[in-house]
Amino acid sequence: MTEHAESGSTEGPLPVFPLDRRKCPLSVPQEYENMRAGEPVAKVVNRMTGKPAWALTRYADVRDVLGDPAMSSNARNPGYPHQFQVPEEMLPYIAFPFAAMDPPEHTVRRRMVIPEFTAKRIADLRPRTQAIVDARIDAMLAGGGPLDLVAELAVPVPSLQFCELMGADPEHIGYFRRYAETTTGRDSSLEAVAGAIAEMDEFLDELITEKTREPGDDLLSRIAAKLPEEPTLEHDDLVAIARLLVIAGSDTTANVISLGTVVLLEHPEQLAEIRNDPSLLPGAIEELLRFLSILDSATVRVATRDIELAGGETIRDGEGILALNGAANWDPAQYPEPHRFDIHRAVEGHMAFSYGNHMCPGANLARMQLEVVFRTLFTRIPGLRLAAPVDELPYMFDAHAYGLHELPVTW
Repeated sequence: MTEHAESGSTEGPLPVFPLDRRKCPLSVPQEYENMRAGEPVAKVVNRMTGKPAWALTRYADVRDVLGDPAMSSNARNPGYPHQFQVPEEMLPYIAFPFAAMDPPEHTVRRRMVIPEFTAKRIADLRPRTQAIVDARIDAMLAGGGPLDLVAELAVPVPSLQFCELMGADPEHIGYFRRYAETTTGRDSSLEAVAGAIAEMDEFLDELITEKTREPGDDLLSRIAAKLPEEPTLEHDDLVAIARLLVIAGSDTTANVISLGTVVLLEHPEQLAEIRNDPSLLPGAIEELLRFLSILDSATVRVATRDIELAGGETIRDGEGILALNGAANWDPAQYPEPHRFDIHRAVEGHMAFSYGNHMCPGANLARMQLEVVFRTLFTRIPGLRLAAPVDELPYMFDAHAYGLHELPVTW
């Protein structure tokens, strides 16, 4: 049953968001299906802030809202559905990431990082990704099972590559991970999040200062070199850009690796097809991204004008919106039988990386890392299997980025 809270109006109790996946851990929250059928544009209330927003569960509505420039990402706008309780008087002083900005501020910052994720740059990174994955699997085979795939493979691969991209020392992997866990945890207090941000900003401030003084062949050095070309940006803006990359560059990919391994092992016939025909792997990864939708409630907007959706519902100027990409990815009007994992599905247009001008700039890096990990893992350890029942695995029900705390496997 969906948890409810009092709305404080004649509307009655509202569903409390974000929802979790305890009823079926390898699916998006099952309540989305009921909402889509009965109230696809539903007023809900945030668990942390107690403030209302509109939750969208139809693919068409989510796509329309994310593609509409009048639907603002600016976290300082009144009505913006913050994930944490943020006092209004603090809003002018918070260094929000560019994901929480609108053009032209968003455009300037995004332009700084886009060249780091071109097709050529990703192709150049593939050999190093392969080397990192091979080294981790060498260690796994040497140690033998059972072991925790999260600790041995899922976290180290994207985290180590992220450190190298940033020009940071690999010893900071655990530091980045703790920051990601604190800032994406649903139960983290505002004080804990603020403390984690301040600590990370201090670290990144020193790292960027070092890269400015002695540049190297890394992402931070290159974006720091562009700062004189962007008169609207300052050193602190680079710190905020780098802070966003900490989450985008490691935590989410690690979660798809761990959960994706479970899904593939739970569908052995399709995994066998991939082994026999590796050309199926890119399509399988897109289906995994759709199926898992690990950031299903992270895409938020606030309306800056009245908008009427395709079903006739109206969202008013100043009202917050949860554009549920997980619900969109499981909308049967777009993806028939969405609960069925199918590596042959035509899955173009899924919302796992969002949509519109805020689409994840690192999407192709994540795709490449996932392809190298899954191809190598299931080739080199063909007998890989779970060492615990699926329904007993420690899922991250308490995190905004869904995943696994641990994944015991053996072979």
